[in-house]
This record gives sequence, structure tokens and C-alpha cells, in this order.
Amino acid sequence: MATNIGMMDSAYFVGRSEILAWINSTLHLNLSKVEEACSGAVHCQLMDAAHPGMVPMHKVNFDAKSEYEMIQNYKVLQDVFNKLKITKHIEVSKLVKGRPLDNLEFMQWMKRYCDSANGGVLLCYNALERREASKGGKDASKKSTTSHSSAKGSTAAASRAQVSQNARRNEASVNSGNQVANASKPPSNGVSAYDEQITTLKLSIDSLEKERDFYFSKLRDIEILCQSPQIESLPAVGAIRKILYAVDDDASVVAEAQAMLSVHQKETIDLLSPIAEVSDEKLSLESQKRKSVINFDVDVVGMTTLSPRRRVSDASDVHCSGSPLMTY
Repeated sequence: MATNIGMMDSAYFVGRSEILAWINSTLHLNLSKVEEACSGAVHCQLMDAAHPGMVPMHKVNFDAKSEYEMIQNYKVLQDVFNKLKITKHIEVSKLVKGRPLDNLEFMQWMKRYCDSANGGVLLCYNALERREASKGGKDASKKSTTSHSSAKGSTAAASRAQVSQNARRNEASVNSGNQVANASKPPSNGVSAYDEQITTLKLSIDSLEKERDFYFSKLRDIEILCQSPQIESLPAVGAIRKILYAVDDDASVVAEAQAMLSVHQKETIDLLSPIAEVSDEKLSLESQKRKSVINFDVDVVGMTTLSPRRRVSDASDVHCSGSPLMTY
């Protein structure tokens, strides 16, 4: 059973539309965005669908609006993880913010886990009945039922309108004759040109999706690296996080990150400047000591290199100059 899934796993390349279709079909809901499941109630019922009876649905709140109420749902989810010995870490502080990327990533993991838990097959699971025990579960079921019925009604009305319209077209085509029928047909050259454009657009979309997934995986790798305990306190890592978690596409975020680095560099220089002054003083004192030692060594060497005759003459000069007999 997949509890720890790597970022390069195929589970993290599942699109939003597929995730939404899986949630709505499994739980009989009508979500239009993945971040609408940020309250945690949907995650709890998905785990209940994968492991029937494991989740205390009476503790789940489908009507959670505040972060405090959402956190209570994630506590229920964490208790279920602990019972099942699932080691997946839940980023509650990020999920409750309703960020699309964080919620999509966690929901991709949920889909992969549920598929691996039961082979993607749900046997005898009544999502509406299980949700009635939750707070706000009945309202969520009513909304989904209303949306499904309205969708069915609109589909039926559209089909009836289409049938009547087709009947009128058939009558008009019969009455007008073969000339009108031939005139209504589009030229074959135009159809082939449209087909080529459609094929080109599909290829362009596939290429853009692959490029998007590639850069998303790189950003995720950078985020994981920044969370390493060895480097997470570094100023450069803080600047990277500021850019990485910026909600708005604003150029001032980069300027603020550069300012963070400049402030740290200035503080480092101010901290090291007294040490540099002390080291300069020590170097000057050591140089003076070396000079005095070198001068003393030169004097000693000069004395030792004098010839014996020179030393005798110097000694006689000293004795003669200081002798009292030289006064007579």
C-alpha cells in the first residue's frame, strides 16, 4: 500500500479534471474546484470509502468555514492515519488556506492511496447515507442532488429542443430540394484545414502540460530542499521561500528577497569589523617583535664574524682609553 509516494510518481501528474471527476463520482458531490475540499471533510469521507467504518463520520464537519473548524476535521483525519499506520505528513497550515497547488498535491496523494487500498473499486459504499451522520452532511448531499437534477433537466430539455430542431431541419431540407442540401454542406478543403488546426492545438496543449508538470516537479524539489534542517535557517533559503510562497505575481517580492540578503550581509560585515581591527593590531605588534629580533640577530652575527686581530685591536683600544697609565 502506497503511503510514501515520491514526487516523480505518476500520481502527481494526474490533472485537476480527473481528480474532480473521481471525487464527485465516489462521494456523489458536485465540486468544481479542488480547493473546495480544503476543509478536510472530503478527505475524511474518502478515507471512510477506502476503509468503511474506520472514520467517525459524526465528528466530521462538512459545514466548516473557519480555520478552527477545518483543523478539527484534519485532527480526525490524522487519527485515522495513526490507526492505519500511515506516515504521510499533513500540511494543515497550507491546506486550510485554500491554495490550489497544495490542495491538488494532497488530493493526488489521496487518490493514489485509495486506488492502492482497494484496487480503485468501492464495494457497497453509500456516500449519501454515511454523510448524513456528519454536521452539514445533509446540506452537502442536497446541493449535489439539486445540481445533478438540474443538470439532468437541462440535458433533457436540450435533447428535446435538439430533436424538434432536427425535425424542422429535415422538413426544410425535403421541401427545398437537393440544391439547398448541397449548398449547406461545407467544402472538404475547409474541413481538412479545421482538422489540422485542431490537431495542432491539441499537440500544443499536450506540450504545455508536460512543461508545466516538469517545472512543478522542479519547484517541489526546491521546496523539499529548503525544508532540510541543515539549511532551513539560512538567509538565502528564507529569500527563496519568500519568492516560492508568494501568492501574487508581484515584482516587489524579488526586491524584498534581495533586501533580506543585503541586510544579512551588512549585519555580517558589522559583526566581523571589530575582529578585523583586533587582528590588524596583532599583526602590527608581531611585525615589530620580528624586526627587533632580526636586528638583535644581526648584531650578534656581526660580532661573531670579526677577525681575531680586529677584536684584539678593539679590546686594546678599550683598555688603553680607560687605563690611568696613559695619562703619564
